[in-house]
Amino acid sequence: MHLVVNGKFTAQRLTGVQRVAYELMRAVRATQAANEIEVAVPHNAIESASPIDRLRPVPWLKGDLWEQIALPLATRGELLLSLCNSGPVFKRRHVVMVHDMAVYDTPHTFSWLFRTWYRIKFAMLVRNASFLLTVSAFSKARICALLGVDEARVRVVRPGADHFGRIASEPAVVQRLGLTGVKYCVIVGSLDPRKNLARVLAALERLGHLTDVKFVIVGGANTRVFARSGVADGAAGGGVAPNAQIMRAGYVSDGELKALYEQAACLAFPSLYEGFGLPPLEAMYCGCPVIVSRHAALAEACGDAAMYCDAESVEDIAQKIERMLSDDALRARYRAAGLRHAGAHGWDRSANELMKILRGETYEAGPAMAVQSPA
Repeated sequence: MHLVVNGKFTAQRLTGVQRVAYELMRAVRATQAANEIEVAVPHNAIESASPIDRLRPVPWLKGDLWEQIALPLATRGELLLSLCNSGPVFKRRHVVMVHDMAVYDTPHTFSWLFRTWYRIKFAMLVRNASFLLTVSAFSKARICALLGVDEARVRVVRPGADHFGRIASEPAVVQRLGLTGVKYCVIVGSLDPRKNLARVLAALERLGHLTDVKFVIVGGANTRVFARSGVADGAAGGGVAPNAQIMRAGYVSDGELKALYEQAACLAFPSLYEGFGLPPLEAMYCGCPVIVSRHAALAEACGDAAMYCDAESVEDIAQKIERMLSDDALRARYRAAGLRHAGAHGWDRSANELMKILRGETYEAGPAMAVQSPA
C-alpha cells in the first residue's frame, strides 16, 4: 500500500486535531508501514512539525488554496489521508478524519463564515471520500445522523495520551505563577463557549471560602473562529467580579502544561461539547485527578477514571471541585484510576487500528466504555 498524508497540519499551531495527526503519524513511523507513507507538505511547513521522514514538498499556494488545488493535483491517482477535519473536496481516493460535528451541534460557537464553509466542505467530502474516520462512537453517531452517512462508511480510531511521556516537564511555570507550595485547580479552556468557562468562573466565585486554594485558567481564544464569549480575555469577566484566587496563565507550552498537571490538585473540565476530549486523558497521564462533564464524548473518553459533574449547574461544578480539593483520599483514588486509564490509551494501538483500516482488514471499534464512578 502506498499512502500520501495531507500535511497541511505541519504548517499549523499544534492544537487538538493537529495533535492527533502528528501523534498518529509518529506512531505509524515506528511500524513497518513507515516506508509506505509520504507526507505532502506546503512550502510554509514548520520543519520540526513533520512526524514522517518521507516528505513530498508541494510548493504552490498555501492554506485552503494549497489543500483544495495544489494537494489534489500533486496526488492524482494516489490514496490520500486527511486527518484534521478537512481535505480536498473533489479528491476521489481519499480517507478523511472528521473529529466532530460541532459546526452543526453548536453553530453559535463559530463565526458565520467558518461554519458555512465547513458545512459545505463536509457535505462534499462525504460525497467523494472513500470512507470517513473519527475519534469516538459519539462522533460517529453524530456524523451518521447529520450527514446521512451509512455506519459502515465511518470507522473509529480513538486517540492516545502517552505523548505526554515524551514531553519534558517545565516546572518553572509553577514558580512564575506563584503556585509553589500552593494547592491549585487547573482549568483548561479557551473562550470558546463550548468550554463552559463562564459557568466555571461563576462556580469559582462560590469557593471563596477555600482561602488556601488557587485556580489557574490555561488557554486563549481564536476570535476569527469562535463567536464572542461572555467572558473577557485576561480577566475573570463575564459579569464575575475579579478574584485574587483566579489567574489566567494564557497559552502555555506542552512542558509547562505537564508541570501544571503534575503538581495540581485536580483538573476541572466541564466542557459542553467534545468530539473526544484529550485534555482529561493528558492530565490523567500526568497523575492529575480529573473532573469532567458527561456531555458528548467525555464519558466515553474518561470511563470510570473521572469524577463527573453537571456542566449546566454552577452549583454542582462548585460542589465537585470543592469535594475533590478537600478530600486527600478521594484525590488519591482518582489519581490512581486516571493513571491506569490513561496508560491503556497508547498511540501505538491507535496507529495499528488505523493501518488495519487503511489496508482493508477486519475492524471492530469495540463497545464504548461503561461509566461508573469510583466514588
